[in-house]
Amino acid sequence: MSLNTRLLFALLGLPLLVYALMGILLVVQSDTQARAEHQERLESAGELLAPSLADAVARQDSQQLEQLARQLLNLNDLRTVALYDAQGNQLLSLGPSAAAPTSPSPPVDSQLAIDEEAGRLRLALTPSEGSRSTPLGWLTAETDTRALTLERYKLMASLSLGGMLLGMLMFLVAFAISRYVTRPIEEANHALYRLSRGDYRLHLEPSQATELDQLSSRINVLAEHFQQAQRDMQTQIEQATSELQESMDTIEEQNIKLDLAHRSALQANAVKSEFLANMSHEIRTPLNGIIGFCRLLGRSALDTRQQEWLQHVQRASDNLLMLVNDVLDFSKLEANRLTLEEADIDIVALVDEVLGLHAPEAQRKQLHLVAMVYDDVPTPLCGDPLRIHQVLNNLISNALKFTHKGEVIVRVMLDNLEGQHVVLNLSVSDTGIGLSDAQQQALFSAFCQAEPSHSRQFGGSGLGLTICRQLIERMGGEISVESELGSGSTFSFTLPMLAHKAIERPAEINLSNAPVRLYENHAPTRYVLAHFLHRWEAQPLAFDAPERAQLLILGLEPNDFSPERYHHWQTVIDQTACPVLILANGNSFDLPTLRLPHGGETLYKPFSRAQLVASLKQQLLPTLEPDKPVGSLPALQVASQTLKLLIVDDNQPNRELLKSMLEHPTLAITTVESGQQALAFAHSDNADMVLMDIRMPGMDGIQTTQALRRLSTTWARCPIIAVTAHVLSSERQQWLAAGLDDVLIKPIDEAQLNQLLNRFLGVTQRQRVSTDPPPSQNTHKPGHSHKAPAMLPVVDLEMGARLAGGKEHLAREQLKRLTDSLAESEQHMRAAFAQQNLPTLLDWVHGLNGASRYCGAPELALLVETLETRLRTGGLSRAEELLDNVYRAMARLRAHRPQLLRH
Repeated sequence: MSLNTRLLFALLGLPLLVYALMGILLVVQSDTQARAEHQERLESAGELLAPSLADAVARQDSQQLEQLARQLLNLNDLRTVALYDAQGNQLLSLGPSAAAPTSPSPPVDSQLAIDEEAGRLRLALTPSEGSRSTPLGWLTAETDTRALTLERYKLMASLSLGGMLLGMLMFLVAFAISRYVTRPIEEANHALYRLSRGDYRLHLEPSQATELDQLSSRINVLAEHFQQAQRDMQTQIEQATSELQESMDTIEEQNIKLDLAHRSALQANAVKSEFLANMSHEIRTPLNGIIGFCRLLGRSALDTRQQEWLQHVQRASDNLLMLVNDVLDFSKLEANRLTLEEADIDIVALVDEVLGLHAPEAQRKQLHLVAMVYDDVPTPLCGDPLRIHQVLNNLISNALKFTHKGEVIVRVMLDNLEGQHVVLNLSVSDTGIGLSDAQQQALFSAFCQAEPSHSRQFGGSGLGLTICRQLIERMGGEISVESELGSGSTFSFTLPMLAHKAIERPAEINLSNAPVRLYENHAPTRYVLAHFLHRWEAQPLAFDAPERAQLLILGLEPNDFSPERYHHWQTVIDQTACPVLILANGNSFDLPTLRLPHGGETLYKPFSRAQLVASLKQQLLPTLEPDKPVGSLPALQVASQTLKLLIVDDNQPNRELLKSMLEHPTLAITTVESGQQALAFAHSDNADMVLMDIRMPGMDGIQTTQALRRLSTTWARCPIIAVTAHVLSSERQQWLAAGLDDVLIKPIDEAQLNQLLNRFLGVTQRQRVSTDPPPSQNTHKPGHSHKAPAMLPVVDLEMGARLAGGKEHLAREQLKRLTDSLAESEQHMRAAFAQQNLPTLLDWVHGLNGASRYCGAPELALLVETLETRLRTGGLSRAEELLDNVYRAMARLRAHRPQLLRH
């Protein structure tokens, strides 16, 4: 409520309230006094006439009664007069009809009752000579009191009118007073508002009231103070602006320097990335050659000391290659350039494949390496098999590295299944040295190992777990570790995957309740074997059970092959009247062979589920169900219908070699030499799989793949595999994003080719049996180079035969065709380099790289691969010297053509 309103209420309300209270008192007092006077007058008149009326009643003088009654009626305000005798009989009635008496007996005293409209008087008529005598009758009179009420209302109206006039007068007075008081306050308020808005140019006039004059002077002083503060602030702002301008000039200069430094950093980062790309391939190319030829050298006749040296070289090369791969992967993750692909995955086959890679290390350390993929894990699942393979490979490698005794167990369990979304829980447990709590905290940091001495003792870069964590997080999962120092470790990670076509994994084989005797000391392996036998509807028997068995599964440790134990187990096998499946924890080179007189087979741990199924089929199914087809996983099933496979390559020798390597009774192979021919074939026919060369004249492999994908839904789903002699990691990701399903690097490894057939077509190729003579024969074949072992041979027919699927005549044909094409290739390469035409030079080098990888020309193959890597990463500026080396290698290979023709 405003001060003005309060003043109005105070100046106007209080006088009006007093006036109202006084008016009410006056009205009440006047009305009470008028009624009292009226009552007194009526009683006085009645008492004066009562004796005369009593005498007239006693004399029964009706004339005098009427005269006296009319005299009484003529009094003011009387409306009715009535006389009654002692028995209640009415003697006289004047005026309007009086009401009948309420009581038949006369009143003892005078009674007067007054209300708003009338007053009623009852007066006993007593003779004048004795006041205590019996009344002769009584008198009733009614008076009209409405005049009194009217007088009261007149008084109230007069007072109200006076109150209104007084209120108006007081309002004018109060308004004038409030305006006089509040106007200076309003002016002061407005002045303060102007001050709050920054208007300091004001001056209030002095007021007559002392308090208001003091308020005005204080506001004026405040305004002057603000004006001075504004002037000071303006001066400071101008000074600060000047200083800021100088700072901005300095900052701009610093920004220019920072921009130059940023550009230098980007250039340095680009140089680092280029260096990593160049050096990775420059390092991996000779490393692949070293590792490959170490394996070839290991097949030759070497003494024990040379074998040890060779193993050290191969182990060091593998470690170096692992370090290079870790650094490259970490660099890609840091730069956020790593992309994930989506492909169908059979998790059982993937885990078995990873375990197979680590089998030699587990066998060397005599560790148990076991895989447990639970039955509720569906198949196939959609994810990135390469990255899952990399994570498992790293975790298993670490487990084997830090475990000296015991076991390493890989478990794959179903964590959650909602619609087409699956979450797997994968874990790798070991019984190794374990980790303390402090070591676990820093375990997933880059370049960090549990102990500083581990890098020297066990090797490694400290990047593996960091890469695993980042890969798992990229795939939407989480990784954790549970460990206790000295009691082993368990690394677990979740893996969200899609299950568009996933079904419950069917049983791989049906053994029709065949009794199988099982002996296995290692509890987890025994549990896995017993579970498989129950799943495949076999009847597991204890080793000492009396029942007759149709197969004995015998799990043996390395100490079981000592001379004493070897004789014992050979006796057991001889006395067993059924085939024996030996599961040996070692390798075929270190363990002696046990004779199996009743048939059987030896598998070396860790064995895959597919190997176990194949062995059980071979040992049991011909006896149990020779004519009944056995159900198996799609990835292991040999298709009964003919599958169509299309090979697209512009090089005829490459097409023939691929066709020779893919010969299979279930495959119908078609070859075309260009992308246009592939499209013409696709318009009239379909294929179940395509092997696509990337670099072809006209339409290259990428354009052809995209054109095929647009033809129909059948071709959109058809697996198309890139076949190339060289690919950078970035190019591989681009090809996968462009529609290719996988990449196969020349020279084609038959195991990788079989894996692709198994993965996309469900066809398992039969492993070819090498027809080469044993390495112990120290004979020199014609065409072999007799140069020093430290140099790569110009021609190696043994390698060529291996690359050609064991067919030496095909390897010779490939070499002849390669030597015939060298002159043309050299001519075009020299012309392209002279014109500084990098694309043309790359096309011819790539074609030569692919041709040399399919035949036994290791020197030329290595030089051409190195040349292509250098051309792709460094351009023409660094290729001249390497080109001369390639030309010399081509000349040396052409010099061997006569020797090839003689054979």
